[in-house]
Amino acid sequence: MLWSDPENEPPQDLRDTQDMLRRLGLLMALAMTLAMIVIGLR
Repeated sequence: MLWSDPENEPPQDLRDTQDMLRRLGLLMALAMTLAMIVIGLR
């Protein structure tokens, strides 16, 4: 990597969107796990 290469840093709004999607994915995984447990207990 050369010193003249541009920084490979995404813009702030893209980083915010990625963080939100990561949280949403984690929340969906937790919800699915909880749903499986509830269905399994019935």
